[in-house]
Amino acid sequence: MRAALWLLALFGVAVAIALFAGNNQGTVTVFWPPYRIDLSLNVVLLLGVAAFVLLHVALRALAALFNLPREALRWRNQQKERKLHGMLVDAMAHLAAGRFLRARKSAEAMLSQEASLRESGVQLSQGPSLRALAHLLAAESAQSLQDRAGRDEHLKLSLEHAVARESQAVREGSLMRAARWALDERDPKMADTWLRELPLGAARRTLALRMKLKAARLAGQTQEALETTRLLAKHRAFSPQAAQSIVRGLAMDLLNAAHDMAQLQRAWTSLEPSERQMPELAVHAAWRIAALRGDASLAREWLLPVWEQQGSLDAALKVRLVHAFEKTGLDSIDGAWLARFETAQRADPRDATLQYLAGMACMHRHLWGKAQQLLTQAAQGLTDPGLQRQAWRALATLAEDRGDAAAALNAWKQAGRG
Repeated sequence: MRAALWLLALFGVAVAIALFAGNNQGTVTVFWPPYRIDLSLNVVLLLGVAAFVLLHVALRALAALFNLPREALRWRNQQKERKLHGMLVDAMAHLAAGRFLRARKSAEAMLSQEASLRESGVQLSQGPSLRALAHLLAAESAQSLQDRAGRDEHLKLSLEHAVARESQAVREGSLMRAARWALDERDPKMADTWLRELPLGAARRTLALRMKLKAARLAGQTQEALETTRLLAKHRAFSPQAAQSIVRGLAMDLLNAAHDMAQLQRAWTSLEPSERQMPELAVHAAWRIAALRGDASLAREWLLPVWEQQGSLDAALKVRLVHAFEKTGLDSIDGAWLARFETAQRADPRDATLQYLAGMACMHRHLWGKAQQLLTQAAQGLTDPGLQRQAWRALATLAEDRGDAAAALNAWKQAGRG
């Protein structure tokens, strides 16, 4: 469409010129004594146009001639800039390939090239970022070469150059790399110092949180490590199973660090409700109460959510739950807990672990006949050696109390075999 319009315009101009020039009877007379020159007006117009074009071309040629030194300088600077970016690519490639000495030399050559450009009056739009990145690459290479002094010097210069707003990403990268180096040297305090210099948004990124978690674990700061793990879980940095496992391990460490009941209760309260309902964690907390000689009723209160889901527990965890009840004292259970044990046993009469727990609870409540019946059934079906041995011991004690020496002897023999 545009070509058609240009063609129509060209035809219009040609028609206008033909109409003007075809009937133009004008004459231009030039007097140059003793001469007289008569020229057609059309010829004069053509000569004027030709003179204008010639003058324009001559002026452009002169401008290009006088501009040659400046163009040559610009070309040389462009070549230097291209070489500068080529050095940056080389440094990154050598670093990725494990050629740390070559990477460091390329980064230092890049710095020299950038300085040469600045001295020649060329100010690159990303000059500070390039300098900071070059120093960071040199520092990374020095770290791999075990040159601590060189690494620290280049890191310092990188942070000094990355102060402009457009260099913020390079500065954050430098701080994160410094924190990583500190973690590699198992210096959590220095790593935490570097991480605290990050802006708030960068400090909540997954990479920064992972390093913060490692630093907290190295420093033994379990509470901070637990909070960081929760943030990572929210960011989906771990799979749900991995996140639950890490949280559980850290929470157990937090409970293990308690040296009295007051500290243990504070640690337990600091956990989130979903964490307090983890069966492994609640059982471990009950064991800690028993180890610290705490209140048994408090342990059973913490175990209640686990007991309500005991039907879905695996065999090993159910055995640990039974041991937790025993360690906190079955002799102090009330009627409500006894009813819970019996209800669970009647709901699953083939579960030897529940038979054992209900039988031992009945024994401590002096319900001898029921205890005898449940423990006899449990002793035959238990697969855990410890619980089976305890069941036979309880049966031996019951037999001795009722004066059945033969049954007591047999039970003691079975307990010894376990």
